[in-house]
Amino acid sequence: MKKISQYKLIIYISLLFTVFYNFSFFRNFSLAYSFTGINILYTISIFFTLFLFISFVLSLLSSRYYIKPFLIILLMVSSFTAYFMDTYNVIIDKEMIRNALETNLNESLDLFSFQLVLYVIFLGIIPSFLVYKTNIDYGSFKKESFRKIKTLLLILLLIVITLFSTSKFYTSFFREHKTLKYYANPTYWMFAIVNYTKKTYFTGKIIVKKTGDDALIDETPEHKKELIVMVVGEATRADRFSLNGYKRDTNPLLEKEEVYNFSNMSSCGTSTAYSVPCMFSKFTRDNYSHSKAVSNENLLDVLKHTKDVNILWRDNNSSSKGVAVRVKYEDYKSKDLNTICENGECRDEGMLIGLDKFIKDSKSEDIFIILHQMGNHGPAYYKRYPERFEKFKPICKTNQLEKCTKEEISNAYDNAILHTDYFLSQVIDFLKPYSNKYDTAMFYMSDHGESLGENGIYLHGMPYFMAPKEQTHVASLMWFGDSMKRQLDLNRLNSIKNNDFSQDNLFHTILGLFEVQTDAYNKKLDILSTIRKEQK
Repeated sequence: MKKISQYKLIIYISLLFTVFYNFSFFRNFSLAYSFTGINILYTISIFFTLFLFISFVLSLLSSRYYIKPFLIILLMVSSFTAYFMDTYNVIIDKEMIRNALETNLNESLDLFSFQLVLYVIFLGIIPSFLVYKTNIDYGSFKKESFRKIKTLLLILLLIVITLFSTSKFYTSFFREHKTLKYYANPTYWMFAIVNYTKKTYFTGKIIVKKTGDDALIDETPEHKKELIVMVVGEATRADRFSLNGYKRDTNPLLEKEEVYNFSNMSSCGTSTAYSVPCMFSKFTRDNYSHSKAVSNENLLDVLKHTKDVNILWRDNNSSSKGVAVRVKYEDYKSKDLNTICENGECRDEGMLIGLDKFIKDSKSEDIFIILHQMGNHGPAYYKRYPERFEKFKPICKTNQLEKCTKEEISNAYDNAILHTDYFLSQVIDFLKPYSNKYDTAMFYMSDHGESLGENGIYLHGMPYFMAPKEQTHVASLMWFGDSMKRQLDLNRLNSIKNNDFSQDNLFHTILGLFEVQTDAYNKKLDILSTIRKEQK
């Protein structure tokens, strides 16, 4: 085989990336610029610019010592990212990477498909094999350095010429269509990995700062203890709850209960790995970051500081995302604990089994139980519920959503909502017998929403500033036992329940329910602060 320089190989690979790995980029570009008239020239120009930019980045990062493994890794990873971007129109940013790394094996298997295999074979394995077999002409260090500088300068010159030759177009493009850069493969996911690594592993020694260590609960002995269950939902968008006016009856059981539905609840993020730590942190969405979450105590720690609240986190999802690392945690995706499992799926209602013993063992303490649902985790919505909940038909019975109609996807998703309705009603039924002894309440809040094919977008995880409302408008509601209801002005609650709320309110609302006194509490962010009778 004839020898070629590593930079000629990079040019070939960059062209391959531009043509075969950037379908999502050009699909989204075509939505902004139709392929007619002068836009044909702009399309050719953007193709050439993307090719040059990929070539420049790869040439800059290449070295004779690792060029082949470097390109092979890029090809293999890019085959996966191309599949997910092309299929679900998702973006591979640092939060998507965080979410992917914190996803367990079973959830990953839900994303496996024959089409993914084809992407990996034709865009990953075959070109990687060709790179491996390529006979590269390595010159001396001096010669290679000269080639590198010459290649970079030439590419840079061509980029400048291209940009200036259609400067009016690029001035508008970079200003009005900044989001298109998120679809550039492989350059954006490479940047995202660097960004994720820097902000996750190179932040120095993590010292967890105390939050609310002054917390106390000052109650008279005759005051009833609180028993509060927090249900953290998964991928449940608000507009699919019939409680919010959805045309289908997806909440038949909850509609029979006296629940207070928050119709305008916004999430902190668009992924579990971001939203769950955020909703339990003291920070509002505007001030939140992953580094702050891991370096500051959260709501559970504040309750623990009171020495009066017994806390349990039960998880039927991937994990608590770091929230429950300092409290009692139980993994209910395990058949060893969850006795309601079928066909490899452990059901959310299994988390209720054995809670009676936990409550009994808590004796004279307040009790806070968090149940983290599997809920509507996609794309295999059809797996999220037992067969008896298959009310809406036909359904999408595959994780390859592109093979299903929007109706089939919606039907499977809505059936999963029906199962969440059942689970929440079971939680309420569980709490009712305890309402004589405890002040009982349930607070349900989904972590984020879900796209079901609107504008070609599926699943979740879009950057918040460009995420559709389907991913940020989440389902949320509360239920109160009789003794707790007597402490609240329920007419007032009915008048404010449709106000704009967000996951920023969770931290302070839970502290208010437990009547915790601490400087960390912000009365203005407590949803219930204005309706407590004793505060009038």
